Amino acid sequence: MVLKLEGIKAENSMFCRIVLVSLTCQKNKFMYIRFFVVLLVTVLFSCQSSDTSTCALDEDRLEGRVELTIQRLEQSFFGAKTKEEMLALLEKYPEVTSRALGVDAYPNMDSLAGDLVRLHQDSSMQELNKAVAKEFADLSDVKVELEQAFAYLKSYYPDFKEPKVFTYVSGFGFDLIIDEEVIVIGLDYFLPSDHAFQPDIPRYLASRYERKYLVPMVVLAISSRYNKIDPKENTLLAEMVYYGKAYHFVKSILPCTSDQYLIGYTPEQIQACWDNEDIIWTHFIENELLFETNPFEIRKYIGEAPATDAISADAPGRIGRWLGWNIVEEFAVQQDLSLPEVMLESDAKKLFKDSGYRPRIPEN
Repeated sequence: MVLKLEGIKAENSMFCRIVLVSLTCQKNKFMYIRFFVVLLVTVLFSCQSSDTSTCALDEDRLEGRVELTIQRLEQSFFGAKTKEEMLALLEKYPEVTSRALGVDAYPNMDSLAGDLVRLHQDSSMQELNKAVAKEFADLSDVKVELEQAFAYLKSYYPDFKEPKVFTYVSGFGFDLIIDEEVIVIGLDYFLPSDHAFQPDIPRYLASRYERKYLVPMVVLAISSRYNKIDPKENTLLAEMVYYGKAYHFVKSILPCTSDQYLIGYTPEQIQACWDNEDIIWTHFIENELLFETNPFEIRKYIGEAPATDAISADAPGRIGRWLGWNIVEEFAVQQDLSLPEVMLESDAKKLFKDSGYRPRIPEN
């Protein structure tokens, strides 16, 4: 069931703004290795390792952990029966009113309040809210993950201030709204991918909107605050490095989270990419892609897509981002740099050179 509702100004998807990538391979070899790996692999790999079963968080980095309160606004907003009750909520939560509810699209608060009352009394919205309430009756796991992530952030960036965190059911109006002071989570976006209620987005994107992806998405969005760039650089390499630094940031803040929830590839896709890393890299070099500036060409390897057709229909989309992540990981290791030092490097060409990146040699 795809739910479409009018009256609330939808925000651009934070995830869609921040998370885009591409790939490259020779089709037949990619397909052969991919299916071979699906049958045999039992341990997952990523830029470091996706096996998090024995991972333990650094207690020193958790010292600054602060108790977090997640405010469940959907409960209050769906409980408002009159315009006066809704106005009281809008005034009580000005951070959400100004950021998430499209107040600028209305001539006054009374008009917004009236629309919200009608929206929240809509029968389809009521059913959606019930589904969210059942699926997310307990958010303790999300609370703990955010507390740990914020503690790690403060250990790297002492000036980081924990934002207020709210949840809401918008009728798929927005997924995440994030700035330095506030995080608003549209919980309806994170219902299971096989749920009857689904956002009106492609299935390959919808499969990444599940509970385990939520906190990595939040951290990925926060990474842009610290990811220094040179606005004059407009090459594919610059885009690859930007996203590579973003994923390096998320992995540093969430070291025990499997890479599939960071980059949005299945475990099989991650393993196939590693097994074909040399083919992917060869495609980039032989086609002189690193310093490509044509935005249409760049999008083939960076933009959201179900596959990177320029390499193979079996190659996952956004492979340029995955390759950029590998480059940044090599840079951090080779130069022995802290997370803030990596994020401050804005010269993509220098970062690439200093990384000494080369694809792994597959084992025979």
